[in-house]
Amino acid sequence: MKHLALILGLLLLFAGITGYSAPSDCSDDGSVKFVCGPVSPEDLVKIPGSPWVIASGMEDSGYIYFVNSDDYTSVAAYPSENAIHQLDLVKYRDCPGHNSSGFRPHGLSLVPSVNGPHTLLVVRHGSRESIEVFEITETESLPAIKWIGCVIAPSGVEFNSVVSTPEAGVAATHFQLPTGFVYEWVQDTGWERVPGSEIAGPNGIELSADGAWFYVAGWASRSLIKLSRRQPEIFIDSVEVPHHIDNLRWSVDGSLLAAGHVGPEAASVFQCLNQQECEGVSTRVTRVDVNNLTAREIINYPSDPSFILGTVAIEVGNEIWVGGIAGSDRIARFEYR
Repeated sequence: MKHLALILGLLLLFAGITGYSAPSDCSDDGSVKFVCGPVSPEDLVKIPGSPWVIASGMEDSGYIYFVNSDDYTSVAAYPSENAIHQLDLVKYRDCPGHNSSGFRPHGLSLVPSVNGPHTLLVVRHGSRESIEVFEITETESLPAIKWIGCVIAPSGVEFNSVVSTPEAGVAATHFQLPTGFVYEWVQDTGWERVPGSEIAGPNGIELSADGAWFYVAGWASRSLIKLSRRQPEIFIDSVEVPHHIDNLRWSVDGSLLAAGHVGPEAASVFQCLNQQECEGVSTRVTRVDVNNLTAREIINYPSDPSFILGTVAIEVGNEIWVGGIAGSDRIARFEYR
């Protein structure tokens, strides 16, 4: 029964089921400041060389938000009347078409472009399970967003996090207990399970610049896992951290920011999420050196009614921005460390 309760809690956690309504006060909490507006900003990515941060609002009827790091304003950019829909019939020929009904965004991945539009990959739940693909074009004001396609998930698979691959494909985690997997998609062959990716609760995912290594957040094992990709032999290594890892993001120094949460017991996280019984639960961020697999915790922030459960960390100027779930209406801004 205890194991069943744990699995049920995990399903609730990563399905984004919430009943929490955060207070509207956006005052600083000591040295911690906030950007208020986005609801349940589960994942964050930054557009390089611009003030814009993209957030996924993981609610039952969620949005992709554009957040301005200069003036700390935000806007729900998709679904919206201004969003353009134009299916790429060549690359995404198996996509059944545009559908924003019941849109519930989860994991994000941005593929920056120097001369053209950026590509945004979005894990999508709701009326369909898929990776939705967008083009983001920078303008003098608000970026423009255009939906260009989708990749439908394999039957029975629910994705959590996504990353692009050098072959113009995608890889995504299937969060599951006791064992989940990483799946990879290329246009010609479709989805395949990545060899060696049997992980207890695989969550966030990143890929090395040369495409040779996956870095996967082992949520249940509280570890970051290094997994070989398309190499003659499977190689796996890991480093433990003092918390459950939700999302991973590259730092400017080449390390990974592993963000997540922890409580006195495994059930504490779910009690905090669903009943707001958050005694001893905290948001954590750890910096991981991927070269020697060492970890150093840099943020430990106790849960409170305004920011209940952190899930992702990115660098924005001289700050680290942390997004979260449970209906919170803000992104936390910590002084850079």
